[in-house]
Amino acid sequence: MSFTFTQENIQEVAEKLWLTHSDKKIWAFYAPMGAGKTTFIKTLCNEVLKSKDIISSPTFAIINEYESTVADKIFHMDWYRLEDEDEAIQTGVEEVLMGGYLCLVEWPEKAPMLLPEDTLFLEIDILSESERMIFEKK
Repeated sequence: MSFTFTQENIQEVAEKLWLTHSDKKIWAFYAPMGAGKTTFIKTLCNEVLKSKDIISSPTFAIINEYESTVADKIFHMDWYRLEDEDEAIQTGVEEVLMGGYLCLVEWPEKAPMLLPEDTLFLEIDILSESERMIFEKK
């Protein structure tokens, strides 16, 4: 399943993905720099999951925690600055992933061995300056 989106319909696509995959606790987002991983996650958290918190990129914090009226707690992780699995474990990523809460992971390729088999692997491709495609990565 794939969806093409722009800023005008990103919420609709986030809603469809949530309806289809709300049973998945870990969502891993693969995409090049500037493809819109954080933008998509912000839309998902704010508009679909009704986060009570301000959504921001956890690039320096590695992990941000948000409260939600739909998904209880949400953990938003950005692994861009991590060197490897060992550093991820030292920062507490592994415990968060196993905590049973929704985890949205940017740059999962930095520590792929920490992701369980039932992770939802998503890829975002840049189609044009304003258009993206998101699809389940096999």
